[in-house]
Amino acid sequence: MAGRQTGRHRRPAEEQATYREVFAVGEFRALWLAQALSFVGDQLAQVALAVLVYHRTSSALLTAVTYALTYLPPIVGGPVLSGLADLFPRRTVMIVCDVLRACLVALMALVAMPFAGLCLLVFATVLLGTPFTAARAAVLPDVLEGDRYVAGSAINNMTHQGAQMLGFLAGGAVVAVVGAYEALAIDALTFGMSAVILVGGLRPRAAPKRRERESLGLWRGTRDGARLVFGDPVLRSLVSFAWLCAFYVVPEGLAAPYAATFDDSAVTVGVLMSAMPTGMVLGAFLFSRFVRPTNRLRLMGWMSMAACLPLVGAGVHPPLWGVVVLWAMAGMGSAYQLAANAAFVAAVPPAGRGQAFGLAQSGILAGQGIGILVGGAATQVLGPETVVALAGVMGLSVAAMLSLSWNQVRAGVITTMNDRAGPVEVPASRDDDLPGIRRSAPAP
Repeated sequence: MAGRQTGRHRRPAEEQATYREVFAVGEFRALWLAQALSFVGDQLAQVALAVLVYHRTSSALLTAVTYALTYLPPIVGGPVLSGLADLFPRRTVMIVCDVLRACLVALMALVAMPFAGLCLLVFATVLLGTPFTAARAAVLPDVLEGDRYVAGSAINNMTHQGAQMLGFLAGGAVVAVVGAYEALAIDALTFGMSAVILVGGLRPRAAPKRRERESLGLWRGTRDGARLVFGDPVLRSLVSFAWLCAFYVVPEGLAAPYAATFDDSAVTVGVLMSAMPTGMVLGAFLFSRFVRPTNRLRLMGWMSMAACLPLVGAGVHPPLWGVVVLWAMAGMGSAYQLAANAAFVAAVPPAGRGQAFGLAQSGILAGQGIGILVGGAATQVLGPETVVALAGVMGLSVAAMLSLSWNQVRAGVITTMNDRAGPVEVPASRDDDLPGIRRSAPAP
């Protein structure tokens, strides 16, 4: 902006990025829009596949198997295929994955195939999401630097949780109006649109690693990624915080049997399923906008315990409104993942981001799948209220232990992040939210 005098000095480590500032970055807008389209398409496809399989087979078991396939591929192939995000240009990886997924989903929409063939296509489609997600997560720190990354992660998190809150209802309405096959066609279109947006909105970057012959051994890359994460006490602590979600995800998987303890209404199921995502959206907004960057790291252990503690209250059999409040409070506590994610990015070498993020993401999905599976089995014996309370107790115990280990390395992480603050052009007056003012900061 003409006429403004600027001074050059060291960027304060406590300076917080604004959402408007983040959306001013054109590459982030492209990544966010592509991600939002994928979320919408995923919700449509999930509802459409459930309706399609149940109508064709009349089997709740086969319908559940189809739903389970959305967890299995990243667990099986995630740590391996995520290495592609380090061997090839990440923009290319995302575009190719989008195009292939568009073709696979279009095939499901156009061809009536047997159940086994449908499962195979679902498996392949979800599997291709693993290198896409790893590449997107790895390129985001190159697009958003410093606290902009935290704000961008908060926006992505709120978008995802918002899609969860509204997606099932909207997806069901779309499927009811246009039909299951037509909804799958819309899903294929969203993948194609995502690829086009990335082509036009994300600039090419070179592959972070040289593709030497031995580097093409993806299993070796997986092993190197595991050594990178678990061989470093900071990364090991941070990824353990990420995997804590295995405990506080249990209520979402038990929403239907929990609702049956009240009135067994579909509306009640929806209310329970939306409680935790609603809390996550609110917590992510408050945590990213009103807590200073270094304070997020100091509060991370306490908030991880706050993500599990409210679930213990299920053991006293509260009324429906009480359950909703407790689950929403747990969702708010889970906002600590924003701080863990930012610290993880700062600590991982850029060339290993794809493998490290892929390993972390696969562990998250594995934990969620196993947690829901174990919780469902235990509910048959103990009932949903007791199982949710036990999940809260176990999660709280693990979170307390993780907090103790985090306290031993936290000061070093804060010091490192403060030292990485670099020169920045800032206006003489405090106009942080004005459009057109761009601050530069060093890459983490």
